[in-house]
Amino acid sequence: MSAKSAGIIYKHHHEPAREAARDLENWFVQKGITVFSEEMGLCDPGVGTSKRPCGIPESVDWVVVLGGDGTLLGAARRIGRYGVPILGINMGGLGFLTGIPLDRMYPVMEAMIKGELETESRIMLETRVFRQGKMIFQFQVLNDVVINKSTLARIIDLDVAIDHEFLTTFRADGLIISTPTGSTAYNLSAGGPILYPTMETFVLTPICPFTLTNRPIIFPDSAVIHIKMGKESEQTVILTFDGQVGFDLLHEDRLDICKSHEKITLFKPPDHSYFKILRTKLMWGGTTHSID
Repeated sequence: MSAKSAGIIYKHHHEPAREAARDLENWFVQKGITVFSEEMGLCDPGVGTSKRPCGIPESVDWVVVLGGDGTLLGAARRIGRYGVPILGINMGGLGFLTGIPLDRMYPVMEAMIKGELETESRIMLETRVFRQGKMIFQFQVLNDVVINKSTLARIIDLDVAIDHEFLTTFRADGLIISTPTGSTAYNLSAGGPILYPTMETFVLTPICPFTLTNRPIIFPDSAVIHIKMGKESEQTVILTFDGQVGFDLLHEDRLDICKSHEKITLFKPPDHSYFKILRTKLMWGGTTHSID
């Protein structure tokens, strides 16, 4: 068998995650696996620094993320383009993406090394921002892109078109454009639908719309969403990526949002059940039983 290598990305400024990463690194080394470790805060590029090199090379066979969903989102932005499968170990909170508890880590690692874990692909979104006709940057996210008014600002106007066909002007506190993976995050809190995570589609959800008939809309993955700041939006408007990276939009800026050409690959935990996760995380009632 050819030599294997693994990457470890662990939660920023979190000593338990740092210790778990150190122990896992030693465990990999004992098995003859080359390992590369990186603290998330040092690895996440943020806006404007996306070309800064990361300590995880593209050639690794697996990447293990130790932290919560936020850590995995940051890792996805950084190394998702590698196409390497990612395994999330939950050392954070809710844990939709990091579904494996720390006390099950090593048995799952054994299964991963033996090739016994299934994987699934998740789409990502790509956002391009144009200012005075020139693209000033582009950014990829796994969860969502959010356009939001600044604190105490008035309602903002956002002109939205789909594949260059005008849809409407949303007068709202903002807009959420979410992948299926991100549909259980801000989108859900704003009244948007839950999408099965492997679907190849995305949803646009207004935040506190002035017109109550403005409702969330699901689009096919082939669509391109074009958004321009309306005439009533001459104020500070903030663009955020996965709720972690921010960028100030100016009046007349234009956004193009579409499915990225790149996907991320996630390992599925053993005995994985998405619906069980929904029941547990969202505290839905009912017990498991057959309705056949």
